[in-house]
Amino acid sequence: MEQRKLGSGGPSIGAIGLGCMGMSWGYAEGQRNDDTSVRVIAEALDLGVTFLDTSDVYGDGHNERLLGRALAGRRDEVVLATKCGLVVDDLATRAMHRDGRPEHVRAAVEASLRRLDTDVIDLLYLHRVDPEVPLADTWGAMADLVAAGTVRRLGLSEVSIAEAAEAHRQHPVAAIQSELSLWTRGPLGRPGEELEGLPGAENLVGWCAENDVTFVPFSPLGRGFLSGAYVSPDQFEESDFRKTNARFQDEALAANARIVDVVRTVATRHGATPAQVAIAWTLAQGEHVVPIPGTKNSRYLKENADAAAIRLSEADLAELDAVPDPVGSRY
Repeated sequence: MEQRKLGSGGPSIGAIGLGCMGMSWGYAEGQRNDDTSVRVIAEALDLGVTFLDTSDVYGDGHNERLLGRALAGRRDEVVLATKCGLVVDDLATRAMHRDGRPEHVRAAVEASLRRLDTDVIDLLYLHRVDPEVPLADTWGAMADLVAAGTVRRLGLSEVSIAEAAEAHRQHPVAAIQSELSLWTRGPLGRPGEELEGLPGAENLVGWCAENDVTFVPFSPLGRGFLSGAYVSPDQFEESDFRKTNARFQDEALAANARIVDVVRTVATRHGATPAQVAIAWTLAQGEHVVPIPGTKNSRYLKENADAAAIRLSEADLAELDAVPDPVGSRY
């Protein structure tokens, strides 16, 4: 697989990573099978998917324990990213609150190291900025962990350019993770698609390129929508996040099908699947972009990894860039 860099002077990683959240919660939880997930993670490494993404809140620690088990004997083959700064209040409803206090950061990382069964975290993200705690305090505590050797690099998730720049001045930001796909284009500065809670449309992807920061799109398949597989909210089990998500309700799904129609047309020209074209579009946003599509299915893992070989033409990109804005909130 094509290799890309993690931040300035960072290690090489596969151009497509693996988001592991869905192996523990959020999507089709009734289909969760830890043995299958362990096998899929091993298959990912064999395919050259070497950038794995988790968080301490995914399944309230379950996902980290799963990766610790899956990476036994193969830890040195991966660049492992996890997150801190969120706390689960209710596992069943996935209710959470933010906690950026330095003491929480330290305790959370100690717990993550135990669950991951590792001595060091390759990339530690601040999952969300805590408005009640100065970013400098949270980021300083994370930087102290780098100095102590328990963390190698730091990242941010769902931040504004001002927040990214503030953190970067204090300690280098290696990566910024945010939702980016053909139906969530806010990080490209697209007017009307700014992310909730952030000030207007900002070209965060461009800022990352200018500052040697890797941009990591999560949900590059639009939470599975861009695969073309979903036509009704009835397809989701009750615990699935998408069951009540505005973009997956009947009227919105029908309107948003226009986006998938364009993706499918481009995919046909390339002999590819819509999912592969959606991932290839994120890769085409810059050499510093490393998407992390999630799956717990071997077939989809291989399909996603093969997207790294697709080269979209300027005409393809123009056609995809012209898709209509999605109907419905992303949350």
